[in-house]
Amino acid sequence: MEFIDYYKVLGLTKNATEADIKKAYRKLARKYHPDLNPNDAEAEKKFKEINEANEVLGNPENRKKYDQYGKDWKHAEEFEKARQSQRQQRSSQQGSQFQGNFNEGDFSDFFENMFGGGGRSYRSRQVKFRGEDYNAELHLDLMDVYTAHKRTLTVNDKNIRITIPAGVENGQTIKIKGHGGPGMGGGPNGDLYLTFVINNSTRFKRDKADLYLDKEIDLYTAVLGGEITLETISGKVKLNVKPGTQNDAKVKLKGKGFPVYKKEGQHGDLYVTYKVKIPESLTTEQKELFTKLAKL
Repeated sequence: MEFIDYYKVLGLTKNATEADIKKAYRKLARKYHPDLNPNDAEAEKKFKEINEANEVLGNPENRKKYDQYGKDWKHAEEFEKARQSQRQQRSSQQGSQFQGNFNEGDFSDFFENMFGGGGRSYRSRQVKFRGEDYNAELHLDLMDVYTAHKRTLTVNDKNIRITIPAGVENGQTIKIKGHGGPGMGGGPNGDLYLTFVINNSTRFKRDKADLYLDKEIDLYTAVLGGEITLETISGKVKLNVKPGTQNDAKVKLKGKGFPVYKKEGQHGDLYVTYKVKIPESLTTEQKELFTKLAKL
């Protein structure tokens, strides 16, 4: 019976750790898997050897027997019984068909005769491999994620219909289960990881669900107060400016921000910063009025 060096099959030495064995096995099994090498007899043979090596070396008890008895590891118990019998017979100095130079090679022949010398037949376990995960980017405008909507994506020539939740953030990644690479040997498909790249072409600055907006007002409205019309992301609103409003003064409009991710009906706030515009050119009459104001 031909001896197979399972360590060599996996590209390892006898000092390999359990982690080394597991890592080498998974790498080689994937490389020579029948699904990746259709109609390749050599790859199929290699795949069986790899599985065989893993069945032996991947099991600490089997590995110990293999290290001690080599190709006869499966018959370690019989080997020990025969060895014990030989020691007893030698100690009693009785004749035996096993007396004399009964070395390990003889035991190999003995086991071949006992269990059949036609060579071992191995049953290859079907190894299941999870499919590869895919990564993709979806480029959208900020207003595209203001409301939830459905969209069809094409990934590896396959159309995938998904719902994009309102409030998705730039750089956020979501997992779409089972839409990655196909599994092998009956294993599950991988997943699709979709990263959103959101372009903000609006006047608003976004921080999660809150929005920020600079609003220019004229000097007279800032001084005297008044009503202005403000364009929010959800439509126009009327806003009262208090008299004596200073430059960079801020007001908060509750609930006028962006939708909160996966919390239907909830919105962040809108923070408005007033920017007071100073007149660049004044008429003679305006200058006189400002001069009077300065004296007052």
